[in-house]
Amino acid sequence: MYPAPRLIWQMFKHRNDPPVAITGVHVSSHICLPWDIDLWMELNNGRTLTLFDLGRIPLAQRIGLIGVIKQNGWGLAVAGASVRYRRRIRMFDKIRMRSHVVFWDDRFIYIEQSMWKTDGDCANHILLRTAVTGKAGIVPPARILDAMGQQMPAPQAPDWVRAWIEAEGQRPWPPAKE
Repeated sequence: MYPAPRLIWQMFKHRNDPPVAITGVHVSSHICLPWDIDLWMELNNGRTLTLFDLGRIPLAQRIGLIGVIKQNGWGLAVAGASVRYRRRIRMFDKIRMRSHVVFWDDRFIYIEQSMWKTDGDCANHILLRTAVTGKAGIVPPARILDAMGQQMPAPQAPDWVRAWIEAEGQRPWPPAKE
């Protein structure tokens, strides 16, 4: 089940945080709860993706995207993701999540997020290809920025982000049927 109460809590908790620049960092705190774990008593890999929502949606609020989405009847979608799982997060472990927009192109917005344990180790890291969607399909980031009253070029994509975008361009879609 989607953790709607936790999302509501994060939105409430960060409602008065100062706005951040489009590429600014949103930092949030979370706890691995009993219903987040798998059979090995650690954070479930699928739940990890859901918990990343709890950092990404308040980030969208703080950069001013949520208001623009509501005004225009748009939605948010994930169009791809690459995750690294490196350290176990156990039940009741506290984590700090860092979320920020790293780059955008003519269709997608790329968001980087990471989960950090209290000992300073990075447990998980994700790069997401996200899209704002409308009735006609994907809304170009330039139009989104215009609606937000922002006029700025896309930041330079880090080499590792550019390499991932290029690799994804080589991946067949739809996948071959066997």
